[in-house]
Amino acid sequence: MAHTDRECLLALIFLFMWLLSRETALIDPCKRGSVTVQPSPTIPLGAAANISCSLNSKYGCSHHEDQLTLFKSEKIIHVHQGQAFTFQVTNLPLDKNVFVCKTKCNAIPKVVCGVQISVGVPPEQPQNLSCVQTGENGTVACTWDPGRDTHLQTTYTLQLTGPNNDIFQARNSCQNCSHLALRSTLTPEFADSKYTVSVTAVNDLGNSSSFPFTFTFLDIVRPLPPWDIRISFLNDSGSNGILQWKDEGHVAFNQLRYRPLNSTSWNMVYAANAKGKYVLQDLTPFTEYEFQISSKLHLSKGSWSEWSESLKTQTPEEAPNGTLDVWYMKQNISYNRQNISLSWKRLSPSEARGKITYQVTLQEVTNKTILQNTTEDTSWTVVIPRTGAWTASVSATNSKGTSSPAHISVVDLCGAGLLAPYQISSKSENRSIMVTWQPPRKATSAVQEYIVEWRHQGESNKKFPQWLRVPHYNHSNLSALISENIDPNICYEIKVHALSEDQRGCSSIWGDSRPKAPLSGPHIIAVTEKEESIFLSWTPIPAQEQMGCILHYRIYWKERDSPEKPVHCEIPYRYPQNSYPISSLQPGVTYVLWMTALTAAGESPQGNEREFCPRGNANWKAFVVTSIFIAIIIVGIFSIRYFRQKTFAFLSALRPAWYSRTIPDPANSTWVKKYASVEEKTQPMDSLLMTWPTPEEPEPLIINEVLYQMVPVIRKPYCSKRGQGFQSYSASKEDTIYIASSPQPTGTLKAETRQIVNLYKVLGSRDPDSKLASPLTVTPVDYLPSHEGYLPSNIEDLSPSEAPPTDSLDLEHQHIPLSIFASSTLRPLTFCGERLTLDRLKMGYDSPMTNNEA
Repeated sequence: MAHTDRECLLALIFLFMWLLSRETALIDPCKRGSVTVQPSPTIPLGAAANISCSLNSKYGCSHHEDQLTLFKSEKIIHVHQGQAFTFQVTNLPLDKNVFVCKTKCNAIPKVVCGVQISVGVPPEQPQNLSCVQTGENGTVACTWDPGRDTHLQTTYTLQLTGPNNDIFQARNSCQNCSHLALRSTLTPEFADSKYTVSVTAVNDLGNSSSFPFTFTFLDIVRPLPPWDIRISFLNDSGSNGILQWKDEGHVAFNQLRYRPLNSTSWNMVYAANAKGKYVLQDLTPFTEYEFQISSKLHLSKGSWSEWSESLKTQTPEEAPNGTLDVWYMKQNISYNRQNISLSWKRLSPSEARGKITYQVTLQEVTNKTILQNTTEDTSWTVVIPRTGAWTASVSATNSKGTSSPAHISVVDLCGAGLLAPYQISSKSENRSIMVTWQPPRKATSAVQEYIVEWRHQGESNKKFPQWLRVPHYNHSNLSALISENIDPNICYEIKVHALSEDQRGCSSIWGDSRPKAPLSGPHIIAVTEKEESIFLSWTPIPAQEQMGCILHYRIYWKERDSPEKPVHCEIPYRYPQNSYPISSLQPGVTYVLWMTALTAAGESPQGNEREFCPRGNANWKAFVVTSIFIAIIIVGIFSIRYFRQKTFAFLSALRPAWYSRTIPDPANSTWVKKYASVEEKTQPMDSLLMTWPTPEEPEPLIINEVLYQMVPVIRKPYCSKRGQGFQSYSASKEDTIYIASSPQPTGTLKAETRQIVNLYKVLGSRDPDSKLASPLTVTPVDYLPSHEGYLPSNIEDLSPSEAPPTDSLDLEHQHIPLSIFASSTLRPLTFCGERLTLDRLKMGYDSPMTNNEA
């Protein structure tokens, strides 16, 4: 039953498909007419074709004449009134061209029919026919060059003829085929047999066949790539290994290639009859390698197989065999401590030959102090004393051994001036810097090698620089090309160190690679005036905008709103200079100032503008010259006596009242006159005064502050005439003044003090031949000395009748106070009687007699 249902279903499907095909056949697109082409729908390039369109009468227009239109790619190429026409087309392009004929009734175009014309070329003769069989059990596949495209459907037939006239064919239809595979296999049993193959191309415009190609089995068979590749290392060696693989049975030759993974070039090795094994030597220890193998059946026949899949592996370690490149920096951190930074370059993989750790030793030669460190880094910093001679050694160590240590003496890097190279120069060369120098003038023979180091301008001195070691051969190797870690448009500080056994000398220079003009100019932050110069201060250009090494600064200035060109001065660049004086600005003029910077490539744009007006301080040179000129005139004037006297008189009138250039004569004192009669009664004191020691300078008098009592003192009357003595005078309240007196009696003072006080009391008047008979009794009198005598303290209180008489002699010596200073409140007393001279007055220290009277 199930079988019957299945048959019914299949019958229904067949009936449906038949009816559908019949319906499709009834839908004829050319039912309104026909379109034909002559001579053929396929024509060669450049040929013409005639297209004919015919309309069936039953589909014609009933009310007016029919109109037929020929289209090519929706473009009208011909219009005809009627039911049939023939039109010739020329210059058709290669490939397919479609034409459609339409009729138009009632303004609605309808398709009559269409045609396709194929334009092409006949096939060319196939060239470079070759065949290959991949693997001993593969099939033969051939390739050829078909020539130009025919643009037509072309059938290619490949035919292989064997030794027994066996024929194998393969056919394919395509527009431009270039390869075909035969379903036949050539076997090694017929290795020397010859085979012939050819290919034929056919299309509507013609056909062409290749030349026959004759070959043997060995000529066309390409072995399969080797497989199951592996490597083993002899005695765990990192440089020798055995490479093994598997091949097809008739392979006679192999080629091997290998390379480190970080390399782009291959090492090639050829092996004959290797039988799947080959020993590789001179491998680099502790390096990842990639290995590939290819095979061939015959040395001169056939082709190499494709490369095998890659084998990637790492070789074992071996003991390092290189010597480290070590350099150092020194920095004093206190009076007895210094910071030593050692740095070294990593060994190349061929020298390291394993995973490296570094053994660092720093030793003081004298007392054998040793500092050691083990590190995987390439630097070590340690603090050591500044005393002693230190040496450093660094060696590389891996699991298989240790390299030879590199030794270096740690001394001052630039301590020996005689070892300093000279005439250092730098030149930009693409992305490198060429540095040249001359050897030291006086110590050339001591130089063992040179070290060239460099760092970015402005980079901290704590960061280790890059360096390059230059061996010294016969004083001729005096240059270095710096290319490592050199960036364009960056300025570098370059130092060249000359190394002897235990000394170092260095010189430095700036250098850059591919410089450009700076992107901006310096920014002026202040303009100040100091003495004769104008000082400009600026901030440096940011490092990323310098675009190389700055060689000069230019300072421009001009008067504000002036149409004239600015004046400028050029100053050499010195790092880290940020100020400079200019002295050519005129005082009182407002200037506009700005700056630019220059590299070897050009000048920067100008920086900010700053206005400034100098104050115009006096020129010190002019001031000195003027002062000297005035001094000469003054000296010349004062060399004349008349002008000198007048000047001294004028200056004397301006001095203060309390100042006197002459010492008053005590002989003119009225006090001495009053007590002249007491002189005869005094005891002789000449001997006492003669024997009393007279010091060159009085001993310092210590004065203690004490309280005093006010003692009334009666002013003495003023004598109206000279030589008349004192007149009677009664004291009044106005004439009574008070002076301070000690509350203690004189006898209670110390002996030293009494001697000093009595010295001023013992004053007397006597004849030149008389002797001092007794001490003088002194009454305190309020007075001040004048030039010629003593004026009473109440001179301002006297009436005009009581005023002292004046004569011409007194007027000559009268003092006229013109001073701007205030006068003393004490007024001097005048005197009466004869004048006394100093030879009639003697002063002495206290004596036992005066002490007794006191």
